[in-house]
Amino acid sequence: MDEFLNGLSDTALAALPWVFEFWALPHQLPPEGDWRTWVIMGGRGAGKTRAGAEWVRAQVEGARPGDKGRARRVALVGETLDQVREVMIFGESGILACSPPDRRPEWQAGRRRLEWPNGAVAEVFSAHEPESLRGPQFDAAWSDELAKWKKGEQAWDMVQFALRLGDLPQQVVTTTPQNVAVLKAVLRNPSTVLTHAPTEANRAHLAGSFLAEVRARYAGTRLGRQELDGELLEDAEGALWTSAGLEAARIDAAPAFDRVVVAVDPPVTGGRSSDECGIVVAGVVMQGPPQSWRAVVLEDASVAGASPEGWAQAAIAAFRRHNADALVAEVNQGGDLVTDLIRSLDGSIMVRAVRASRGKVARAEPVAALYEQGRVQHLRGLQGLEDQMCRMSLQGFQGRGSPDRVDALVWALHELMIRPGTGQGRPGIRGL
Repeated sequence: MDEFLNGLSDTALAALPWVFEFWALPHQLPPEGDWRTWVIMGGRGAGKTRAGAEWVRAQVEGARPGDKGRARRVALVGETLDQVREVMIFGESGILACSPPDRRPEWQAGRRRLEWPNGAVAEVFSAHEPESLRGPQFDAAWSDELAKWKKGEQAWDMVQFALRLGDLPQQVVTTTPQNVAVLKAVLRNPSTVLTHAPTEANRAHLAGSFLAEVRARYAGTRLGRQELDGELLEDAEGALWTSAGLEAARIDAAPAFDRVVVAVDPPVTGGRSSDECGIVVAGVVMQGPPQSWRAVVLEDASVAGASPEGWAQAAIAAFRRHNADALVAEVNQGGDLVTDLIRSLDGSIMVRAVRASRGKVARAEPVAALYEQGRVQHLRGLQGLEDQMCRMSLQGFQGRGSPDRVDALVWALHELMIRPGTGQGRPGIRGL
């Protein structure tokens, strides 16, 4: 590094702090190609605002301060006018902070716009007022925190109609993901390109105490995956469970249980090409009448691509880790072979065979009702299970493959919370 810096002229050294391509992280640089929309999706503090501001600079600036750039008219759109001004323009990573002195635009408060020395102009708009985008036209646009826009679809449509100048009008979107229709539609568009990064990708510019605190508090939660890892977590339309509902059911520590079970939903076949084997552990606190019992989902120990002996060993290991009272196994596919396999590996385990006689949705609905009543909670670390839950809708499972983790969850909670109130005393559960 010293050799490189010593080889630069004084002019080059003076310019280096303003050459973003030299300092940028990979997700902050625009992809190649003739795309129309570049979405920068990331966790809090991942450097999205800086990337958006630098992209605007790259569009409007020419080789010299007075030279024209590729874009002459830019739309700056945020959730509110205040947020555009305080974050996108005057923020620590905003346009003014990123601009070198000889290229810094002038903020014209009365006209709500920036004007560069070369004559390029950026106008400010609020997504709360989509109609304000009728009339103006642009050759570039920066939309910030699209997933938070209350009138997202209307405002986004207005931006698209206004983006009509030049040979290839382009736009950048900087946002932390949320499960909203407008963002999902933008990402599905063939002319959209995506870069993505978690919060920790920009850790060199963040307080270490901040990262430690938020990771300790939100690691292993869906909120953490969304706000820190920058993942788009989708809920199916008409989902039986939602991301918000599961976040509300989160607890950090498990109570003492009266009963713990491990539920297993075996795949039809074994091996790498088989479906997952759903293995879910749950416990129940049995205080008062059954209507007041509370359950906690403790672990998702599901495995993929395992042989029958492999998933059976995984289920037994979970049983031992949690000192469970029973292992509930669905036997629709394998019949007695499922229970015989587990007993052959560990004859001391109480295995309860269950057989499904209704569809997956019908079986899941009464369990989803327990969540709505606030009677089921989750420990951290259940990401795979919770993703499947949010894709389980009244129309069926909206994800790939089979929802084996959800099936195992349903069996576990039925055994702990529903079956005791039905008066069923025999080992097999019928009619579920």
